[in-house]
Amino acid sequence: MPLTVLSDSDIHSLLYSLSRDDVVNLQENLAEALHEYSTGTQETTGCCQSNQPQRIAIPATNNQTTLFMPASTSTSRGMKIATLATTPEPNRSGSLPSITSTISHASSASSNSANSPKTPLTAESSLSNLSISTSNRTDPSITSSQSTSPVGSLTLLTASGKPYGFLAASELTAFRTALTATMIFNRRTNVHTIAVFGAGAQALWHIRLALILRGKDIHHVHIINRNFERARQLMTNIYTSKEWEGLRNANDKLDFSIVSNEYGEYNRLLKEHVRKSDAIFCCTPSTTPLFPAEHLTSTEGRKKGRYVSAIGSYRHHMIELHPDILRQAVAAEHKHHHHKHADKGGVVVVDSLDACMKEAGEVKQAGLNPEQLVEIGELLMVKKAAMQEIERGGQGEVGLKRWLQAGNVIFKCVGLGLMDICVGEDLVMLARERGFGTTVEGF
Repeated sequence: MPLTVLSDSDIHSLLYSLSRDDVVNLQENLAEALHEYSTGTQETTGCCQSNQPQRIAIPATNNQTTLFMPASTSTSRGMKIATLATTPEPNRSGSLPSITSTISHASSASSNSANSPKTPLTAESSLSNLSISTSNRTDPSITSSQSTSPVGSLTLLTASGKPYGFLAASELTAFRTALTATMIFNRRTNVHTIAVFGAGAQALWHIRLALILRGKDIHHVHIINRNFERARQLMTNIYTSKEWEGLRNANDKLDFSIVSNEYGEYNRLLKEHVRKSDAIFCCTPSTTPLFPAEHLTSTEGRKKGRYVSAIGSYRHHMIELHPDILRQAVAAEHKHHHHKHADKGGVVVVDSLDACMKEAGEVKQAGLNPEQLVEIGELLMVKKAAMQEIERGGQGEVGLKRWLQAGNVIFKCVGLGLMDICVGEDLVMLARERGFGTTVEGF
């Protein structure tokens, strides 16, 4: 059997060649695998949860962690091994750091900088002029100029154990995570404005897939990052690279902006962009909330339905969303109130219930229980989630559909090896069909 070897460069070229139909097919295959993970048994599918061993994390030097992620589908077995930078666990004081004081400090420090920009920075600005001096403020999370992309590989074997694929893990990981996070996003009614926290590979692929899937409907993309220079590099790539030319030209109303806490009016702009966004993608390994809870939990914040995806924090001490946001999402709905609020589903959507109960900082710090979580594999196929909705006094599939399309939906993802195997299988097939990578015959 031939062995297909795909380097990061090969995967990059292959992924950037994908059409919208290709992306939709990959997403549908992944959704089916996640559905089988949530609902299948060993007698019916190799994707079932009992065939997915827990990943192993081994601490490495320099605040790095190596993850071993075995997984299987009905046709493949595999293992991803990836090393990535992680944030050290903070000293436990029993209280959550105040994001408000952090923002105020950043705004004060930035406003005293003679080089801080005085107006919002957009893609229409001269990219050569997008530069400011850096702030001396430190943060318990990984420095935003430091790459958090995993380094490693994915090995694929047939069900009988014959190796057929060896793939670099960095860009593959970012792509498969964004592919999962945009499943519900693609069903949303309004995606006019999106906010993306982060400026690394995950942020890039969330933006790219959002534009591939819904580009004609998106008018504003706000990139929010602690380090301005890294965000500028991402926007320069999007705004000037030939690889993005088709997506840029598909919608003449599309514009981009950058907001950094090195910016003098960060506090005001952060609140404005979060409130105005129809979708928020959180793609940072943060140990503190990225924005105050009240931006979404206040009466004003609840008037608009949003899709909020948090995929950057994957350990129990890491957190992108304030726990109060999750608590409100699962709280019982009051039947009589004086303000119009967007629908909520009473649950937080997750990739894996078991993994998120053990590893997701937001879930653990919010004190959620398993009954307040629903796996995306169940939700996208509707049946069980619709029954739960009826039990809570809702309208079943009608109410579920309305919530998914226009309500407040939170998706928390810590990552599954199954995602790598499923997407890796499809990429190897596409690579062979289209001549990407290296083939070792008779391996």
